[in-house]
Amino acid sequence: MTAIQDVFTDHYRKYEQNNLIAEHARKAAWSMINCQTSALGGHVQKCPDGHYHRIWYNSCKHRSCPQCSGIQKQEWINKQLERVLDTDHYHVIFTLPHVLNELWMLNSRKMTGLLFKCAKNSLFGMLENEKFLGANPGMIATLQTWGETLILHPHLHCLVTGGGMTAKGEWKAGKKGYLVPVTVLTKIFRGKFLDRLHNLVYKGEIKKPEGMSYSQVHNMLRKLRIKKWNVYVCKKYAYGEGVIKYLGNYIKGGPISNKRIISYNDKEVKFYYKDNKNRGKKEVMRLSPQEFMRRFLLHVPKPRLQVVRYYGLYASCKREELNQCRKELGQAEVKEVEKIEWQEYCKERGVDHPESCPVCGKELIKGRKFKPGEAMLIRLKLNIDERKRLA
Repeated sequence: MTAIQDVFTDHYRKYEQNNLIAEHARKAAWSMINCQTSALGGHVQKCPDGHYHRIWYNSCKHRSCPQCSGIQKQEWINKQLERVLDTDHYHVIFTLPHVLNELWMLNSRKMTGLLFKCAKNSLFGMLENEKFLGANPGMIATLQTWGETLILHPHLHCLVTGGGMTAKGEWKAGKKGYLVPVTVLTKIFRGKFLDRLHNLVYKGEIKKPEGMSYSQVHNMLRKLRIKKWNVYVCKKYAYGEGVIKYLGNYIKGGPISNKRIISYNDKEVKFYYKDNKNRGKKEVMRLSPQEFMRRFLLHVPKPRLQVVRYYGLYASCKREELNQCRKELGQAEVKEVEKIEWQEYCKERGVDHPESCPVCGKELIKGRKFKPGEAMLIRLKLNIDERKRLA
């Protein structure tokens, strides 16, 4: 087991009895507790020549499970690296004010759609203007709802091309040395988001916090029009690889990895975090197991919620335009990325278990599958077969 799985295994049942938990969060907790255990069944991995075998339990494959998302993350990263244009890219971050956190919790699906739509429209509206670029760019956007200490902190990470395709179907590179003026982008994003949110509130399509009237919600939104919002545009990258790898770490596996866990006992979970208010200095957070689980489950996406979206040249329906731009930039057409084999993945990361037979060196192959509860019977049968082979 891993540290996060241990916390949930030891404390979740009691936590569930004392707290209201959404169904999708319950499923995430159950999946993480049972991941790579006999509860999910599994299969036999064996040497083709019968020298060696082992029991291998199935992974839960839940997108919030930090234990079994490695291959899926790497496949996503490889796919994006195959598609990305060989041009300047910018990392843009759109953050919502914490005043909106209650509305987010009550209306997470609508607020998520609103955040993606307004970020895209704000950026593309400026970049398609001849004053800034005059072309249609490409953008990959990923939702992240947590901060370093696992508090609710909804924001969007966007990888945006520094050039784009013109109305004439030609590639046009940016020449200004920057993407767009951040101050202008911030004001446009703030205005678009609040206009649409006001409209949803007016139509009664937004659930309001308990004890707040609709007029109080409107007043809160009006005050936000004069507050400073946080939109950040990083310096340009000559290539988007670094940002893609950064985004890949957050598309699956939940808000925290096991690598950040320092220690765990019945009283507290200790983990590292970067203090962004102190130049990213590494600090230690101490939470009770109950509070750790509450914060973790806060960030489990609802079913079928798209947390990664593609726009412009990187949209799935724009393959022809993307290949045209790649041709002008001296790149080959996009090709399908091969599926990663688990043996290859384990070798690259030095995982401490054999991917090949310790006797003859041949790669292990998948053998008989078994259902939950059948592991003991399979183990006994394998032992009997092994004794017969050696007799």
